Amino acid sequence: MTGKPDKGADEPTPDELRERIEGTREELGRTVEELAAKADVKALARQKAAAVRGKAAGTARQAQGKGADLLRSARDNTPEPVREQAAQAATAARRNRGVVFAGGAALVLAFFLARRAGSGRSKRAHAGPGRCARG
Repeated sequence: MTGKPDKGADEPTPDELRERIEGTREELGRTVEELAAKADVKALARQKAAAVRGKAAGTARQAQGKGADLLRSARDNTPEPVREQAAQAATAARRNRGVVFAGGAALVLAFFLARRAGSGRSKRAHAGPGRCARG
């Protein structure tokens, strides 16, 4: 014997090397795809936005359902004479939109005038004794 180890027993065959290389390439490809997906901020933002939109749509559907239930309950629990009067008032308001609008405008104007008059009195009251609120 020469003392040299037998090379054939420890070294892989060319086919085994090709298989290892192919496996390593596939694993490397998967890793690169995973890293690229994590680094794609726009895609992640789109996914997050889609999830938020889906959740918001679900919440809106729930709220709509609850609102419809409440409306149904209110309608069912309202006495018939009150419902008839409300329907008549709504019909009259639709026929006389101009009058309703003018009445609303008059109420808003009266509110602002009353508020303005009230604020003038409060300035004079806070001016103190012997002082004039006008400067």
